[in-house]
Amino acid sequence: MSFFARNALIALGITVAIAGTVAYTVNYLNRARITELVAIENQLSIDTLSLETQFSLLETAPCDSVASSSVLTNELADLGDRLAYAEAQLGKNNVQVMQLKKQYSLLEIRDYLITKKLAAACGAKPVTVLYFYSNSGDCSDCDKAGYALSYLNTTYPALRVYSFDYNLELGALKTFITVNKVQRALPAFVVNGKHLYGFTSLEDLEKIFPKGALASTTATGSTSSPQASSKP
Repeated sequence: MSFFARNALIALGITVAIAGTVAYTVNYLNRARITELVAIENQLSIDTLSLETQFSLLETAPCDSVASSSVLTNELADLGDRLAYAEAQLGKNNVQVMQLKKQYSLLEIRDYLITKKLAAACGAKPVTVLYFYSNSGDCSDCDKAGYALSYLNTTYPALRVYSFDYNLELGALKTFITVNKVQRALPAFVVNGKHLYGFTSLEDLEKIFPKGALASTTATGSTSSPQASSKP
């Protein structure tokens, strides 16, 4: 065998080995990614079922469950964070992500209705914030608005903040938007029934809160950066 032919065979063998290693690595990473995503989806499904069960329990004895309702809101926020992670891994338009996002939106609406029921039946005075954003590229200020609202939510954990994708194809959400008379001028906020459209600054956002609402809400003193706006 000539020197040239031998070197060519050696080069071919090295190329095949590298290609095989790359193919194996990509396949392994894809399997690991799929396994991780399935685990996320399963956990979200379990959490969703748990929250739905807790909602039913709260509805049976509202005034005896005010403390439990606060815990429930924290769990709902944690579920939103996990869903945001799944969205980052799979993409905003992934079928599974969209389905989970719809379930999460329904849970938020249900929690909001229970909060109003508690307020009416038990004399509670929660401060609720409905935040409507868009992931369709048609809301240039949604990121800034989300950061500001997330900062308030972190600093004043007693605030009950609910975030909704205005464009989500969900009948209950469309009805919720209509009932709350939210116009398509995003970002949009509804704080205890008072509307604000667009975003200029944190100070302007704070002005629509009821007088003394933030001052009477325990602040954490946190200086951590707020989360991104596009919560699921």
